[in-house]
Amino acid sequence: MAFLSVIRRWHFRDGLSIREIARRTGLSRNTIRKYLRAEAVEPKFRVPDRPSKIDLFAEKLSAWLRSESRKPRKQKRTIKQIHADLVALGFDGSYGRVAAFARRWKEERLREQNTTGRGVFVPLAFDPGEAFQFDWSEDWAQIGGERIKLQVAHTKLCYSRAFVVRAYVLQTHEMLFDAHNQAFKAFGGVPRRGIYDNMRSAVDKVGRGKVRQVNARFSAMASHFLFEPEFCNPAAGWEKGMVEKNVQDVRHRLFQPLPRANSLNELNLWLEQRCVALWEEMAHGTEPGTVADAWRVEAQYLMAVPRAFDGFVEHTKRVSPTCLVHLERVRYSVPASFANRPVSVRVYPDRIVVVAEGQIVCEHTRIIERHHGAGQTVYDWRHYLAVIQRKPGALRNGAPFAELPAAFRHLQTHLLGKPGGDREMVEILALVLHHDEQAVLAAVEMALDAGVPTKTHILNLLHRLIDAKPGTVPPVQAPQALALSKEPQANVERYDTLRTDREVRHAS
Repeated sequence: MAFLSVIRRWHFRDGLSIREIARRTGLSRNTIRKYLRAEAVEPKFRVPDRPSKIDLFAEKLSAWLRSESRKPRKQKRTIKQIHADLVALGFDGSYGRVAAFARRWKEERLREQNTTGRGVFVPLAFDPGEAFQFDWSEDWAQIGGERIKLQVAHTKLCYSRAFVVRAYVLQTHEMLFDAHNQAFKAFGGVPRRGIYDNMRSAVDKVGRGKVRQVNARFSAMASHFLFEPEFCNPAAGWEKGMVEKNVQDVRHRLFQPLPRANSLNELNLWLEQRCVALWEEMAHGTEPGTVADAWRVEAQYLMAVPRAFDGFVEHTKRVSPTCLVHLERVRYSVPASFANRPVSVRVYPDRIVVVAEGQIVCEHTRIIERHHGAGQTVYDWRHYLAVIQRKPGALRNGAPFAELPAAFRHLQTHLLGKPGGDREMVEILALVLHHDEQAVLAAVEMALDAGVPTKTHILNLLHRLIDAKPGTVPPVQAPQALALSKEPQANVERYDTLRTDREVRHAS
């Protein structure tokens, strides 16, 4: 009708001739005359039904789209992946045809669910201290000058809407447990119920309805904090809509523009401080005052925070003949006495702890970088002292000893050029097994400054440093029962009487 109206305005209002209108529009003069008749309407051309290449695959494609709609968002296949799967079955059409079919299928499904095309929901209300909601998101930050993708844990109280955000590199069990420890510490208490989606770090298997096979370690954490976990229906994010909305808001408030920090710990400290500051700035919406005002009310109803949950993930590893254990494509050194033996590796978000025979053997800072850390080896030269005492020649090119303290490296350059210098250097390094390492380093530095870098001189200096330490020999305090009632006085005048007596002959 728009084109017909333009033609009628040109002729009846502006006075243009039929020839001029035909020149401007490219239509024939007979068509223009037909449009100018009072009863004429703009024609609609019917697109003929033509067979499409996708018709043979329509039933299969509809079944796939129906199956994908039931999956969680992160597990769904994209339309490009579905198109590739159709091509593998013999479909030779374009991606655009598959995308158009998927759009029509979704529109028809929405119309079937609701005439308006939108879902209908019921607003929820929670009592103080009743529940919290938890979810993960992916965001970016610049840490140490490098742009890194982070897994961000969001924890939000349902009544006060107070929230805490903490960033990690992975979405693993130890990260999940640490996020709960930090969140409950910031909230000052624990709600009675936790609402989650069916994340793999919590649910091993999704059953019919609300039946879930919950992970054993996750159940242990919930039992430790005394809250009841509750899981949403699959692909029903609106059941924890508060934290879902929080994910969108936090991305704009905290991660845009890109935050910068020197380390992940520094970033998390800034995130927690910023979240607490936002409590004071944000209006609650339904309760009077800010989110912080509602949190002060809810804090009185929260359960007390127990000691932090020891949220490690344990792996059984066998120590290699080179005194190393492998974890996540990174090798960590272990004391030589445990070589070729099984040990237990406890993985925390920031460190790993090696345990054997019920005791902690050693600790290392955990390396998580998937690309930069792959194939890396973390040594502690002290773990190899027992080996080089039997094989002192390994000290020269031993990889663990490439990072000795500067004083030891300087001493090594003096001793390795002498006969028997390998064994003498090994015996000096072994002193750290029996004495404080800083005292041994101080003795080595003093020997180097004196120009006498020998084992004998270093031992002499070490014992002098240890003996000179204040408080190593406690002062002797005599008990009250042995105190003298009359203190003796020194009287040298009595020796003058010896001069007046006659000389006495003594036996020689």
